[in-house]
Amino acid sequence: MGFVKYHQPCPLCDSSDAASVNDDGSAYCFSCYKHIANYENSEAPVVEDFVTHKNNSMNNNEGSFIDLTDRKISIATARKYGVKATTKPDGSIETHSYPYYIANEIVGTKIRNCTTKDFTWRGSPKGTMLFGQQIAQTGGKYITLVEGECDAMSAYEMMGSKWPVVSIKNGAGGGVKDVKENLEFLESFANVVICFDNDAAGQESAQKVARLFKPGKSKLVQLPNEFKDPNDMLKQNRGAAFMASWWAAKTYTPAGVLDITDMKEEFFQNDEKESIPYPWAGLNEKLFGIRQGELVTWTGGTGLGKSSVTRELEHWLLKTTNDNVGILALEENWKRTVYGLLSIEANKRLYIKQIRDELPDGELSGYFDKLHDKENAHRLIVHSHLGVQDVDELFSKLRYMIIGLDCKWVVIDHLGMMTSAMGEGDERRAIDNIMTRLRSLVEETNVGMMLVSHLRRVEGNKGHENGVEVSLSHLRGSNGIGQISDCVIALERNQQSDDPIESSTTRMRILKSRYTGEVGLAGHLLYDKDTGRLVETFVEDKEEVEL
Repeated sequence: MGFVKYHQPCPLCDSSDAASVNDDGSAYCFSCYKHIANYENSEAPVVEDFVTHKNNSMNNNEGSFIDLTDRKISIATARKYGVKATTKPDGSIETHSYPYYIANEIVGTKIRNCTTKDFTWRGSPKGTMLFGQQIAQTGGKYITLVEGECDAMSAYEMMGSKWPVVSIKNGAGGGVKDVKENLEFLESFANVVICFDNDAAGQESAQKVARLFKPGKSKLVQLPNEFKDPNDMLKQNRGAAFMASWWAAKTYTPAGVLDITDMKEEFFQNDEKESIPYPWAGLNEKLFGIRQGELVTWTGGTGLGKSSVTRELEHWLLKTTNDNVGILALEENWKRTVYGLLSIEANKRLYIKQIRDELPDGELSGYFDKLHDKENAHRLIVHSHLGVQDVDELFSKLRYMIIGLDCKWVVIDHLGMMTSAMGEGDERRAIDNIMTRLRSLVEETNVGMMLVSHLRRVEGNKGHENGVEVSLSHLRGSNGIGQISDCVIALERNQQSDDPIESSTTRMRILKSRYTGEVGLAGHLLYDKDTGRLVETFVEDKEEVEL
């Protein structure tokens, strides 16, 4: 039997291209596992008995035992594994032949063309043992499982031939299938050390294979980053480094289950983000500031100052940090957003045209320059489109703000407009979907996110405009808002009070704090009509404001 020339339909099983036609006119079908001796020479196919074919051509007689110089594998190791090679006229290696066994008989040979790096099979790989399994006695302290034949021989050589090394048959993709077929053999060893290729496919397959074994049996080798596989290390004479990695193999544990020993080094790394203080002492007392990687939801009734509060926070972050700040205000155009920030900078309600008209020439431009000085250049990123958009487009803009423009903080005003962007449908399901996506974005990017959300109407004689105390159950549409947010802060104010101080004083109530666990009343903000600012004020009875 020669080398494979092309693939054709099989006349025995009607497969479209499973028949591998060899240069001697014979063929082998990888679908029905039949050998056709005269595929190209007769209309009546002569099907050889598999045993006859095996004895005739599967015994790996082609080539000889030599040093596999292309892989730096010794003749002793090649002979141990039964691997023969052929050479070109110049003495270089042309092919490797890897024998595969069932019991003590070779039933298939995998041939590697060292020039083209193609593989062909003679015989059948169906039901065979792992490569190298024939030289391993059942049971023992260690067995090492690798991803390729040359890796098996390389690891065996670097281990001083002390412990058996076997390989799966057809790369990472077939790892689970190959191991399942030979699980009883592998389970007979006290430790199964898995050393697959140092790439994404290899590492993913290693995790899947490790799950097949009894708890505590499988161990995963992490090779140094600069090496692809065991043969790569052998060729570079790094046997000692390989053994160090082998001995350091960690017992496989399912994702999310951590061993205290493995956690210690990471635990003591100072990777926790510093808190940025809020501009109001009452919140800091309970929350210890705001942090990147958190999703903070601000809520309250209509007209209670949610946008005013977040505007204060936007200005505060611009002035007290060097971070980029992104604003996605869906109910106002970008000029209104900027006027709001300029108003805080100036302590004047510059969003009112009559007040702007009273400014001396150049004063408005001066406030703009203070907000956007050279040190703060390009730090303020504002969404410029008013109204409802496709929700996927909105998330695309958010990702661009965070990743492309390096915004460490983003403010979204408000959730209801994002829900509207999803069109007709179940509001509850839409909110759950958006909150989940926002949470994932926070986890992925570690951005500090502030979200404005509305409340549902309160049943009874008094509503939110009368200063009704807010609870998590008042959040509009879904429990997902409270569940997914790291922190929920509600604003309460009796807009209808005859007392001008009371009607202008907003209570800040923490409904949830994952970081500190503290909830309850956290201070009061007084709206100053002259400046348009929210100023923290102190009320004697911090638990209740008389209505």
